[in-house]
Amino acid sequence: MLQTKLLDPMSTLFTPYRIGSLELKNRIVMAPMTRNRATHNLPNALMAEYYMQRSEAGLIIAEGTSPSPNGLGYSRIPGIYTSEQIRGWRKITSSIHDRGGKIFLQLMHTGRVGHSGNLPPGATLLSPSTVKLEKTSIQVDGKGNLKATPAREMSITDIQLTIEEHIQAARNAMDAGFDGVEILAANGYLVDQFLNPHINLRKDEYGGSIENRSRFLLDIVRGVAEAIGSERVGVRISPYGTSNEMPHYAETEATYDYLSKALNALEVTYLHIVTETLPASLRLTLRRNFDNALIFAGEYNAETASLALAEEPDLIAFGRPFVANPDLVDRLRKRLPYNQLKFDLFYSSGSGGYTDYPVFEDAMVLI
Repeated sequence: MLQTKLLDPMSTLFTPYRIGSLELKNRIVMAPMTRNRATHNLPNALMAEYYMQRSEAGLIIAEGTSPSPNGLGYSRIPGIYTSEQIRGWRKITSSIHDRGGKIFLQLMHTGRVGHSGNLPPGATLLSPSTVKLEKTSIQVDGKGNLKATPAREMSITDIQLTIEEHIQAARNAMDAGFDGVEILAANGYLVDQFLNPHINLRKDEYGGSIENRSRFLLDIVRGVAEAIGSERVGVRISPYGTSNEMPHYAETEATYDYLSKALNALEVTYLHIVTETLPASLRLTLRRNFDNALIFAGEYNAETASLALAEEPDLIAFGRPFVANPDLVDRLRKRLPYNQLKFDLFYSSGSGGYTDYPVFEDAMVLI
């Protein structure tokens, strides 16, 4: 395979690691997190500063970025389907590479999770079926939190177009200088909606059986891998996750047994797994089925991450700790305390709660 595994059980977070042709300087991954700073859906200088501050991560997976106007369900999330967006991202990837970092782009189509007020003219919220969100509210700038807009059920033409949009978005990401792309098949967004039989009620080749419900994801991955190379493709999954009103279903373990084997056959470079609700049996299944890198994302600290690396995963992703701590790698290495998160500014539009968190030495001076 395209993966070099480290077999030393005493290896730590700070050991270099190779995925595909990329040499990562450590095994710490900055998880993709929606931050809502892309005004007019354009990557910008503020975002560049945010990612530069965190460039000591072995791998940065940039925030969920829509491959299509139809996937912009949230306010101020970036896209990767126009030349202006590509130019904006290119400034960010260049700044990361200048600092010796590596960066993938997460392709996120929100599907039914969104509000029409966040979409540009002519765009439409789409989903595999017309199962509405009942409790979820969506922020719309200038209007506050509103009930999610009902999504339109996708036709076969819609499905094929959305697959092609992902493939073109991956090509655009390469043009923008990314080292690869991550397909988001987690957290209740469009691809995850296809996987769940309580949300996907289709009777055609994209619904019903495990194989049919998995087809949308696998068609995307296959097309993206052919376009940019499988060594530049990762996939994020969240088995048993309930984000965005995703109900549990009886075939979950069987679904991810099938998917992990299929993704392994496609030789994607990593499988990124949300582990908070993952049973031990499925962890072992995923490790057995998938030969390349496993990234675990959960509530890890330096100690629990190092212990985990001695078992199933190869890399550990950190989410919120990276939000509040631009120097997280150094803090993990030295066991330093974290900054406090500014939750009230988490999804705001400015630099507050985004680029204004101090590194440890500066925090000590302020104290």
